Amino acid sequence: MEMYKIVVPGDFLSRDVKRAGEGTYVEDGCVYAYRYGILDEKEEIRVVALSGKYVPCRGDVVIGRIVDFSFPYWVVDIASPYKALLHVAEVAEEGERIEMGRMHEYLDIDDIIVAKVKSIDASMRVELSLMKEFRVRRGDRLIEISHTKIPRIIGRHGSMIKMLKERSGCFIFISKNGRIWIKGREDAVNIVSEAILMIAEEAHTSGLTDRVARMLDSFRFQRRRQQREAGLKGETGKRGGENVVSGSVVSRVGGNEKGIEHERVGECEGSSGESEQSGGSNRSRRIEGA
Repeated sequence: MEMYKIVVPGDFLSRDVKRAGEGTYVEDGCVYAYRYGILDEKEEIRVVALSGKYVPCRGDVVIGRIVDFSFPYWVVDIASPYKALLHVAEVAEEGERIEMGRMHEYLDIDDIIVAKVKSIDASMRVELSLMKEFRVRRGDRLIEISHTKIPRIIGRHGSMIKMLKERSGCFIFISKNGRIWIKGREDAVNIVSEAILMIAEEAHTSGLTDRVARMLDSFRFQRRRQQREAGLKGETGKRGGENVVSGSVVSRVGGNEKGIEHERVGECEGSSGESEQSGGSNRSRRIEGA
């Protein structure tokens, strides 16, 4: 299997400085690698990092978890060495005052939020602004991978994430800090989670897009076959004058497929189930909360 070229800081990459991109630097008319990673020369010259902790930048959209209270802030874990702060003013409605003793009524420990990095000072004090239009709900799936693999999950010009969404019917939200929020039918969420973890593990290999496409196509084929079989059972039951449960299930499943809403989110509610897959630091689980 063909492997991409691995470069280290200082490696000479090109003399075409106009194509210098992320993970490179220009010196004396030449482009050099700025970090350890995979060389990508298909359009611009860039180096995709293979490792490293997420370091927030102003404007990044992140998925965070409430871990503490420090009035007037919630302390938020953003999968970074640096904890982030969310001010109560970001949650309060206009003219509303949130007291220390009531903070848990709005956001509690382990609640999940979608936020934007508002500011970072010289001491790496990170402040967030809440994206109120997003609301993570119970039963949604949260996957955590290395933030360095996010570009591969998105794909060139968004090709990989588009394929994942279209062939699964799931809502998929990708954040800069390596957390991915998925919702949809349980079987579809399971296959998307498996595909994303595979992409993260095999990001440096060739032919990955074709392998993911085959996985998703196999899932769609099996689901259509199951629906046809359930539909035939339902029709048989109706002709026989019986009250067949499988017929109503098909109707309900079909409704769910059409009705998967890309709901807007902000707090995390509880869930009775949890699933985890491990592949290095990769994790997949159902959202749990208060």
